[in-house]
Amino acid sequence: MNWRAVWAIFSYEMKRFFRTLGQSLFSPVISTVLYFVVFGAAIGSRIQEIEGVSYGAFIVPGLIILSLLTQSISNASFGIYFPRFSGTIYEFLAAPVSAAEMIFGFVGAAAAKSILIGLIILATSALFVPLSIAHPFWMIGFMVLTAVTFSLFGFMIGLWADGFEKLQIIPLLVITPLTFLGGSFYSINVLPPVWQTVSLFNPVVYLVSGFRWSFNEVADVSVMVSLGMTLFFLVTCMAIVAWMFRTGYRLKN
Repeated sequence: MNWRAVWAIFSYEMKRFFRTLGQSLFSPVISTVLYFVVFGAAIGSRIQEIEGVSYGAFIVPGLIILSLLTQSISNASFGIYFPRFSGTIYEFLAAPVSAAEMIFGFVGAAAAKSILIGLIILATSALFVPLSIAHPFWMIGFMVLTAVTFSLFGFMIGLWADGFEKLQIIPLLVITPLTFLGGSFYSINVLPPVWQTVSLFNPVVYLVSGFRWSFNEVADVSVMVSLGMTLFFLVTCMAIVAWMFRTGYRLKN
């Protein structure tokens, strides 16, 4: 493994992130705070508690997961798409850099950015509601796994897209609705039995449930099931990205 090459790609992506802090950092944080204020004021005044947890504290893990998903996908997809768009991708392919090293660099940077944003949102949320983290190591673990998994997913989108508009299709039309319907702002246990069953086919439910359990030990599904499903998504995304590089899909044509 050429760690110097990995670090070069990683540091370049992180420098681009810090050059555009207004768009890369402040914008998602402000958007999430607005979500928190609106949902906390509009719904929190009517729903005092969910499963013994105040509504404000209950939605914090969902807001962080929402931010992790959107930012991981956005950062990773743009990070690999722009070299393809500008033609500099051929410099990576011609350089003595393996596919694994490129993936480590781009995906690692995208995951690091989204984790940083998630931690800042967590700190900001503590200003609005009292938070307690029952299992901090589990929280960090779920955060890292989610960020890496969806950075890989965003990497796939960046390789697949042949235009800037396609970078936003899946995040806007698929990921965001799944996140809102995945128990980010409510427990699926309040749904009718039929819709509870339907919700279990939503992969975001397992991410939110496991992450929320690490805060207050409240979960819609078993934490081990959540961990297993998260690892399954991670392995699946890794396999697809490896296939894309092995076949040269949208890279060599």
